Formats: sequence, C-alpha cells, structure tokens
Amino acid sequence: MDDREAAIAEVLHDAAETHHIVFKIVDGEDPDWASWYADWLIQHSLLPKLLGAVPVRSELVYLLVLCDKQFASGSLEGRWEDLYARALIAELGARR
Repeated sequence: MDDREAAIAEVLHDAAETHHIVFKIVDGEDPDWASWYADWLIQHSLLPKLLGAVPVRSELVYLLVLCDKQFASGSLEGRWEDLYARALIAELGARR
C-alpha cells in the first residue's frame, strides 16, 4: 500500500466514524449512506486533494455502492477502507 492509498483509506475511515456519529440515533442505519459519504468526502475531507481532482458526486456515489456490493459479496478480502481506496484511485485518481 502506498502513501496515497493509506491516506485515502484513513479519510474513508474518518467518514465512517463521522457518519456513525451523525446517525447515532439510528445506530448508523442510513439507506442512502453513499450519498452522505460522497457529500462529506467532497466537501469536508482531503479526498479531492489526494485524488488530484474533485470527483463528480454521482460517480463517487456509484463507486462507493459498487465497492460495497463487492465487499458484501465476500469477493474482496481485507479492510474495506483499503479496498475502496484502491478502487477510488484506479477510477478517479489523477495520474501522477
């Protein structure tokens, strides 16, 4: 794992912690979680800087949901944050 991937994984972890606090009253349950994450990641995190571009919100929502489905199916192994970070870099990261 490179530094950028680790930093994005940490940003994703922070988003998860923040989401759980915001939705504490319902124990983190949010059927539209990916929209909340996308807004928070774009507006309140270092994700755009780490990717080298501001992601299009709808594309970020799509990728988050896709990653979640793949992770939930058991087809991916490891920490979800690391797997999502790799996918976001592959799909949205500016080439360095």
